[in-house]
Amino acid sequence: MQKKRPTIEDVARLSGLSLSTVSLVINKRGYVSPETRQKVLKIVEELSYHPNRSARGLASKTSGNLGFILSDYHFSQAEPFYTKIFLGTEFEARNHNFYILLTTVGKSFNSNSDVPRFLLERNVDGVIIAGKVTGKLIDYIDSLGIPIVLVDYESKKRRHSAVLIDNRSGAQKAVQHLLERGHRSVGFIAGDIGHPSIAERFGGYQDALKENNIPLDQNLIVVDQPALRGTDGAEAIGKILQRGKFPTAIFAANDAMAIGCARFLRERGMKIPDDIAVVGFDDIEMSSHLEPPLTTVRVFKEEMGRLAVLRLVEMIKSKTRTLITTHVPVELIVRASTVSTATTHPKPSLHQLHGGAS
Repeated sequence: MQKKRPTIEDVARLSGLSLSTVSLVINKRGYVSPETRQKVLKIVEELSYHPNRSARGLASKTSGNLGFILSDYHFSQAEPFYTKIFLGTEFEARNHNFYILLTTVGKSFNSNSDVPRFLLERNVDGVIIAGKVTGKLIDYIDSLGIPIVLVDYESKKRRHSAVLIDNRSGAQKAVQHLLERGHRSVGFIAGDIGHPSIAERFGGYQDALKENNIPLDQNLIVVDQPALRGTDGAEAIGKILQRGKFPTAIFAANDAMAIGCARFLRERGMKIPDDIAVVGFDDIEMSSHLEPPLTTVRVFKEEMGRLAVLRLVEMIKSKTRTLITTHVPVELIVRASTVSTATTHPKPSLHQLHGGAS
């Protein structure tokens, strides 16, 4: 015979407290003395009691769920940048007794066929959108009256609370580091320049050059790659070299592109950083395991997820839509891809770099 599942009435009976007091403790609402709270939690643990979320939802008219939406493209990438953000939301949601429901979406959106299931069922109290998605999806969620917090993305046309990276400052620090190392020919490579984060990194690159009175050389810049993958980084540095330019340093819009760029150079006999220094952005896990390890800008991804949940829970509980944008600070991590301990090597010819015989 199946053992009867413990109820909140059982907790109240064993603790000698009212149902309302026990409910306050379990749902983390209102003031309850520390002694009473401890007494209730001890009995909850002894009984292995778990609140019935569906019953709680009926009483409070909430689901107890938060949606997390990510594009198929970001979800399919090997490097878990947005996965780290998701983990941050998951850990913080537990502190507020919420579950996180994850789904992915495509580049386009059709309200007749592409609506995530938890939106169709109205099974979330708020939504976190990580990275770039189509504005049509954001408009659809708005039409449902569900609060939204954007992470690593903001729309100029649609105003929402957002948790953003301090991209411009981080990029400026990265390029300033290269300039302080004596570089005066610094290239910039990127893709998806329409993404606000990438555009801000490009802006920080330009700021650093301007502050140091270094003219912007368009021949050292490639921002039209279709994406931000390693292959795009390799293609981008190849384009710069095909123009007959030989930068002494490259700042890539993200680590994946920096890694692809570095691989391209190494395959053509270049020494990093002696011939060309390379800097990335994001500090993905792979960056510290490269040879040489990659200098990059560290993004506190789990913290971004945590802050997004805090903001969303505040909006849900207060039933307000006050817009707040939070910029999470970044940190420059200097590694061997920009700081050499070896003697310099003669630079290969451009003919060698393009794969020709010497």
